Amino acid sequence: MDGMTTTAATTTTPVVRFESVTKSYGNVRAVDGLTLELHPGETVALLGPNGAGKSTTLDLLLGLKNADGGTVQVFGTGPREAIVAGRVGAMLQSGGLMDEVTVGELVRLACDLHPKPYRATEVLARAGIAQIADRKVNKLSGGQAQRVRFALATAGDSDLIVLDEPTTGMDVTARQAFWATMREQADQGRTVLFATHYLEEADAIADRVLVLHRGRLLADGTAAEIKAKAGARRVSFDLEGAIDEAPLRALPFLTSIDVSGQTVRIQSSDADATVHALYGTGVYPRNLEVAGLGLEQAFVAITEAEEATRTAAEEAASK
Repeated sequence: MDGMTTTAATTTTPVVRFESVTKSYGNVRAVDGLTLELHPGETVALLGPNGAGKSTTLDLLLGLKNADGGTVQVFGTGPREAIVAGRVGAMLQSGGLMDEVTVGELVRLACDLHPKPYRATEVLARAGIAQIADRKVNKLSGGQAQRVRFALATAGDSDLIVLDEPTTGMDVTARQAFWATMREQADQGRTVLFATHYLEEADAIADRVLVLHRGRLLADGTAAEIKAKAGARRVSFDLEGAIDEAPLRALPFLTSIDVSGQTVRIQSSDADATVHALYGTGVYPRNLEVAGLGLEQAFVAITEAEEATRTAAEEAASK
């Protein structure tokens, strides 16, 4: 194709559909009954601690692995069929780039192989690597290599773009440019799915956030909904003089507390009740602030609560 203005075809069929999908490696169940759908034009962040099943989920979506059970569909067909048709572009952490070829040669090859290719010069410019087109791939920095992987993922007019930790190794300027390009892709009707450890990216970029833990979907919603699901708020304040932590730790609905110098930071599942009780201890908090959890704190709270529930169930079953 000659330009970059083609809009992905609209359809009522989900872009991605997982139905009760399972995948195990020996005794470890990496994906455990996963059910979800992605739709056209969504920008979706896939979050989870190490071992949550994110990479396996992406491998199943891309047809790199087969599910043990359940159904995986991409645009209503099997993953491999969708990829052969050029409907999916992927940027993965695993797998190396071809050595002893230039960046330009590699990008031109990707364009030549895509069923609906863009001009290589446009792909290079969009990825911010036109100035290194003559450099050998094995001479690239980590951030440059990431931008080359991005160029390969967007070498043609794909309707779904899958990104695994896409901005690792990029500096701040490169990350901002990268996400600006991804917003443009979504605005044109494409679906963007990305796994990331940069939770601030998920908070700022994603329309929708999926939280995986032990292969199961714990939360699915906007960043604001995920924060609300955590059910806690942050309370911070300053105290003068020596701080007696005992009455602070006895405050109701407290889920965590951190004392640093004269500043106290706590998390509470009922901030109003906690603040009311705080004044009842006889202290005079200054610079009192009450705010919702950030996405990172909410993510930690949700996964820790799930882990605690799982541990309690295992202990009860062993008795």
